[in-house]
Amino acid sequence: MTTTIQETELRYPVGKFDFDAPIEESQYPTLIAQIAEAPGALRSAVAGLSRDHLETRYRPGGWTVKQVVHHVPDSHLNAYTRFKLALTENEPTIKPYDEAAWAELADSQKVPIAVSLDLLDALHLRWVALLRSMDTADFNRGLRHPEHGRVFTLKQLLAQYAWHGRHHVAHIASLRHREGW
Repeated sequence: MTTTIQETELRYPVGKFDFDAPIEESQYPTLIAQIAEAPGALRSAVAGLSRDHLETRYRPGGWTVKQVVHHVPDSHLNAYTRFKLALTENEPTIKPYDEAAWAELADSQKVPIAVSLDLLDALHLRWVALLRSMDTADFNRGLRHPEHGRVFTLKQLLAQYAWHGRHHVAHIASLRHREGW
């Protein structure tokens, strides 16, 4: 199956994440700020959407807007836990999860998005406080991801999750733009 440029743009509206891109210490404040801004950006992206809008898939074969909103705190809860594990254990092996299966569970289907938006607000207050307390050595700590068969540093995860929030907000924003919402 070939992927067209448009399909790639719909799937990765802010570009694909590159775990091997260099991350400098000078970037940490900007990346932390992006994580801090994610809850507000997601809330703004869905402001005023109707029930029908929330049930719209952001791309063919993708999740509904509602599933995306519920996915972000699911993912970031896992990330926050992974940071805490890596800060308190020596290269722990993390437990992967099936995010597509999580998106199909009842809480992602039935619970109002306001619950997940509030959860994301609270979670990011804790997570950003933790991130701002970390030093260079902390960001160089790592964890083992069994699906990838490698160790990732917390600075790599910092960059990934700063990207992740922007990535999903862009899914919703680009859908709104395409649909004229």
